[in-house]
Amino acid sequence: MARNRQRRSELADAGLRILAREGARGLTHRAIDDEAGVPKGTASNYFRSRNDVVSGLVDRIGERLAPDPSVHRPLAAQPPGPELFAAYIRDIVARLLGNPDVTLALFELRLEASRRPEVREVLGNWQRSNFDSDVEFNLAAGLPGGAREVALFHYAIDGLLFDRLTHPIDPTTSTDDIIDALVDGLMR
Repeated sequence: MARNRQRRSELADAGLRILAREGARGLTHRAIDDEAGVPKGTASNYFRSRNDVVSGLVDRIGERLAPDPSVHRPLAAQPPGPELFAAYIRDIVARLLGNPDVTLALFELRLEASRRPEVREVLGNWQRSNFDSDVEFNLAAGLPGGAREVALFHYAIDGLLFDRLTHPIDPTTSTDDIIDALVDGLMR
């Protein structure tokens, strides 16, 4: 079978759905084939090993959660400050909550990374790269905060997402209100 990017993306998306729904134990080549509705053996043609599956899923997470330039262009024209930072945070949270399977799969991979060094390596490289680019972006955009503040916002956003995608502590408070409070509290 000839390999193609579209098929690889479809298989990775199927893997992300499985990971979100069943966790790492449910993620097998056969389960990916079944979820994607393709002939048996297709996933192993694209992802030879479990590590290849994990790498493919991490790559696909990056593609699916990438910022939309049409959203970021208008933001880049605004003056730096807490309001702009909150707008960027809202965009990040909207992308993550708008792709719940992808976000839950990312959480599952992070849990799996705590148990398996090979997953830790793949995911860790991706996370470091994203974190470094977030810090560079903040500095280039003139946004408040350096590496420490970006890390604090990652911790806060992760907690917010985990709360919103599982069993919310306070489902009546809007996500935007929470983001405003986080920006206000951390950027003083």
